[in-house]
Amino acid sequence: MGYTMMDGVPVWGVPDESAVKQIKTCLAEKEAAAGALMGDHHLGYAMPIGGVVAYHGMVSPSGVGYDIACGNKAVRLDVKAEDVRKDIDKIMDMIFRGISFGVGRKNQERVDHELFDDETWDLVDDLHIRAPKCRDLKQLARQQLGTVGSGNHYVDLFVDERDRVWCGVHFGSRGLGHKLATHFIKQGGGADGMHVAPVVFEEGSHLGESYIRCMNLAGRYAYAGRDWVCDKVARLLKAPIVEEVHNHHNFAWKETHVIDGSEHELWVVRKGATPAFPGQRGFVGGSMGDISVILEGVESEDSAAALHSTVHGAGRVMSRTRAAGKKRWDKKAGGFVRKSEGEISKEMMNQWVKRAGVTLRGAGTDESPHCYKRLPDVLEAHGSTVKIVHTLTPIGVAMAGEDEFDPYKD
Repeated sequence: MGYTMMDGVPVWGVPDESAVKQIKTCLAEKEAAAGALMGDHHLGYAMPIGGVVAYHGMVSPSGVGYDIACGNKAVRLDVKAEDVRKDIDKIMDMIFRGISFGVGRKNQERVDHELFDDETWDLVDDLHIRAPKCRDLKQLARQQLGTVGSGNHYVDLFVDERDRVWCGVHFGSRGLGHKLATHFIKQGGGADGMHVAPVVFEEGSHLGESYIRCMNLAGRYAYAGRDWVCDKVARLLKAPIVEEVHNHHNFAWKETHVIDGSEHELWVVRKGATPAFPGQRGFVGGSMGDISVILEGVESEDSAAALHSTVHGAGRVMSRTRAAGKKRWDKKAGGFVRKSEGEISKEMMNQWVKRAGVTLRGAGTDESPHCYKRLPDVLEAHGSTVKIVHTLTPIGVAMAGEDEFDPYKD
C-alpha cells in the first residue's frame, strides 16, 4: 500500500494537515461516498488542491474551483530536436510574442469555434453574469479563447528520452470559468475563507443542472483554447503534430466506482488531480526547471483507493507571497506596488533554470522551482497506480511576466 490512511482518507505523499482537515470537511457532506489526497496535495479554497471527492447525486462547484477545466495538453512535434535547440532563443521569442500571456488578455488573433453555437450560451446569458466592458460573457470568451493567463500557466518545449520534441501547455477556461464559478458558488451560499464547507448541488436541481451544463461548456472552451495554443506553436515551428495527450484536472465527471464492495455511479470531483483509469494517459507538468511526464493509469488496489486519479503537477511547498513578497495591484498606477521582499530572488530563479538548460521567457519568482516539490518524488509516492510512458525534459519555458495581474489564474 503506497498511501497513508488519515482518519479514513487515503493520502499519498507526506500528509499536509491543513489539506487533510479540508477534505474531511468535504467528506462530512452526507452524500459524500469517498475521497483521497494525491501526492501533490496542498491547501485550496473549500477543497484541497490534489483532492478527489466522490458524491452520490451531488456536484460541487467550489470543489471544481474557480478555474473550471484547467488542464494540460502535450503534443509531439515532427521536428528535429537539434534544429529546435539551435534556434531556441528565436523560437521562444516567437512563442512569447505570438501567444497572449497575462492580465485578462485578448487574443491577438480572432479565433472562432463551433462551441460558440452551443445553446448553453443562452443559459449563460440568462444568469445575468456581465463582464466589464463586454456586451456579455460570450463576447469575453471569444476574445480570450487561446490566451494563457498567468500564475502557474505556461507554454513549454521539451525533449523526451528519444530526443523527440514536445510542446506542453497548462491553463483553463479563463474569465468564462472564473465568472461562472463565482456565480454558482454565490448562488449556493458559499462562504469566504479557505476552511469553509463546500457548496454542493443536487444534480437534478435547477442549480445542479445549470451548473453541470455550464461546467461542460467551460470544459469544451478550455479544450479548444489548449488545442489552439498547441496548434499555434506547431505553426510557428512549421512542425506537424504527430501525437497528443490532453486532460482536465479541475472538473467533475460521472463515473462508476466500487465503494465498500459495491458498484456506484458517482460524481467525482477532482481539484488539481488527473484522471488515471487503466490505460488512460495524462500529461503532468513539473516546475520550470524540472522534468514533466506522460503517464498512464495502471489497475491496482491503490488505484481504486485513489478513485483512479493521480497528481496534476509537483505541488507547491512555498506560497506565492513567501516566495515573491507582498505586492498589491494599484489601479491608478496601472501596475503592482511592492510592499515587501520575498525569499526567492530573480537571480536564484535564473540560476536554477540556467543549470537545467532552460531558455526562459517571462515568469515571476512565485513560480520558481524553489516553490515546488520535485516531480519524481511525488510520482514515486504513487507507485503502482501509474507508469511513466515518456519523461520530458524542458528546453524552453514561456509564462506571464512577474508584474502581470490576472484574476483568472488557479
